[in-house]
Amino acid sequence: MKTGPRYKIARRVGAPIYEKTQTPRFAMTNSRKEKAGTMPTRPKSQFGQQLLEKQKARFTYGVTEKQFSKYAKKALLEKDPVQSLFRSVETRLDNTLYRAGFAKTRLQARQAASHGHVTVNGRRVTIPSMIVKENDVVGIREGSSKSALFQDVEERQKGSSAPSWIKVESSKREATVTGLPTFVPTEAQFDLAVVLEYYSR
Repeated sequence: MKTGPRYKIARRVGAPIYEKTQTPRFAMTNSRKEKAGTMPTRPKSQFGQQLLEKQKARFTYGVTEKQFSKYAKKALLEKDPVQSLFRSVETRLDNTLYRAGFAKTRLQARQAASHGHVTVNGRRVTIPSMIVKENDVVGIREGSSKSALFQDVEERQKGSSAPSWIKVESSKREATVTGLPTFVPTEAQFDLAVVLEYYSR
């Protein structure tokens, strides 16, 4: 999905939604622009706020409007729509690869999956949007293990921790889905309850 200049988009929505913008330098630049009054003001209307939160969430996961709308409308039919929407985007194969440390960014994870470098339960897959389920085992295909994409996987995994719903086995280059992700508002850069208000209009 083409999104345009990532720094520009992140500044527009007022949050470091891309991996490359999650740096002290970006935070400092944003802070200076806010003090100087050059940052766009936060939308005051209810619709404007809903749109902003939707864009934050959608750009974070790098999904198209059509895909995100599908997830949201499906979630609205569930008992707990916020958790349902969160699980739909978090358990995508590309995001799972990123969370497990097999890719530096979600974009890189999406490329790895679409190019057939990834397996799910031992089978080669090429669909980044595939939803993984509990007990699924995601791994790097043996024939792709020496690819430049995965050269620093072990080092990267040592320096970060996977979420509680993923168990990583670095030596095997595999990750097992051990549960379901849970949305915690205070840990997110977007408000999914507000996002769902946008789609329930």
